[in-house]
Parts: sequence; C-alpha cells; structure tokens
Amino acid sequence: MVNLREVIILARESGLRLELSDIPVESLVPEPLTATASAEDFLQQLPQFDQGMADKRRDAEDAGEVLRYIGVVDVVKQIGEVKLRRYKKEHPFAQLSESDNIIAFTTERYNKQPLIVRGPGAGAEVTAGGVFSDILRLASYLGAPSFCSP
Repeated sequence: MVNLREVIILARESGLRLELSDIPVESLVPEPLTATASAEDFLQQLPQFDQGMADKRRDAEDAGEVLRYIGVVDVVKQIGEVKLRRYKKEHPFAQLSESDNIIAFTTERYNKQPLIVRGPGAGAEVTAGGVFSDILRLASYLGAPSFCSP
C-alpha cells in the first residue's frame, strides 16, 4: 500500500517543494464510508461497495491488466499523486507479490526502459535493519567512536 509520506519524501529528494496537502489521493475508501461513526459501522456498510471495486478489477482483467495502488512523483510536471492504475500483466508493477516494494525511475537516461528497483517491503527485520543503520550513521555523524572487533 502506498504511503503518502513516502511520496512526499521522494518528491522532496527530487527537488520538489511539496506538502502533504499538495498531493491528491484517490482514496480506496468509498466516500459515504469516510464519515462512519465507528469501525463496526464501517465494516457493516463496506460490503455494499464491493461490487464497484469488483467491476474495476474485472474490467482490468478483461483487458489483460491488473490494478495497482501507486504513488507517482513527476519532476517535470512538479506533481505528486496517489492513485489506482491499471497495468498490463507483463509490466513490473503487475508482478509484485506479498509485501514487495517497487520503484521505476524514468529519466533522460532511462526514458525508453525505466530503471526498476524492487525488493522486500517493510517487515520487522527490514525495518529494524533500516532503523539500526540510520542510528549508526547518526552516531558516526555526531562523532561517536567506532568499534571494531578483532
């Protein structure tokens, strides 16, 4: 699932000055459910909206495509967005499984065939490794002595 904050981070790292409010998000939650009073009400009403999503999925399948919820950062247009898109089954985004993450870089150098980076998504071990790496980098930056075992 796309995290809006990840889109902001990528946009800012790409030199765009965007805020969360600048990123349009196509919600997967049907509009009438956004104001439900409780989780119980939400879950009780949710099945009546299943057909709409099932129709989108079927339309995509009939065209040889799959649905993916993605974040987009377009440096040329200076926009970011989060939306549901259709991809041909051969597209790298269509081939994700479980908690995989994927990013496609389309640049002047990679304009005909984007550079694709794919790997495991957040999980306890991956997240812990990333946080630990950040802590070590911060400690080094702050001047902490490094220790090496023989």
